[in-house]
Amino acid sequence: MPNQSKSEKILDALQELLINKKLQTISVSEIAQTAGMGKGSIYYYFPSKDAIFEALIQRNYQKPLETAKTLATQTKIPPFTRMAMIFQACTYSSSEFLKQKEPIQADVQEKAFLHHRYMNHLITELKPELAEIIKQGIESGEIRFDNPAALAEIVLIVLTVKLDNTLLPSSQTEIEETIRGLISLLEKGTGIPEGTLNYLSVAAHLPAPII
Repeated sequence: MPNQSKSEKILDALQELLINKKLQTISVSEIAQTAGMGKGSIYYYFPSKDAIFEALIQRNYQKPLETAKTLATQTKIPPFTRMAMIFQACTYSSSEFLKQKEPIQADVQEKAFLHHRYMNHLITELKPELAEIIKQGIESGEIRFDNPAALAEIVLIVLTVKLDNTLLPSSQTEIEETIRGLISLLEKGTGIPEGTLNYLSVAAHLPAPII
């Protein structure tokens, strides 16, 4: 089994290099040098630079995703309250990581690439957990909707795109208006009482953009 500490050193090395360099310009040799190991050792743990970056993303979201899995079992908490808690945890995680590790030399294309990868991972990994929570709400009669997976994806896409604020840059007021609109649609479309989703509105006040 690969040495965990050395794997972490490789991830730390890429994270450190991202402070001053574009991802596209970072070589495996540089990662190895920064990690204090030979280039050949890198390939024992990861097949490519892209795989290292994917692992770095996964590490960044490990705790929020564990939170999501735990909340999926907490059936006494209202479904949409759990959804809001999960999303806020992930948004905070992204914000803290990317604010500290912003590539100084990053141009618009580089930033768009980094955000796309993080957003893709967030939506893909959270969708099953949110769908399960919504399914529980449907079964308990708290939510009226036929497709929990579709609803989970809709919520994730809208919230992630608006709070990330890079694909369609908006003012804080515009972001809050969109979140309120999403909340209204969700409440009316799923038959839950007005005001139930106030937890989601809190997310609209998180720092934006996160880079």
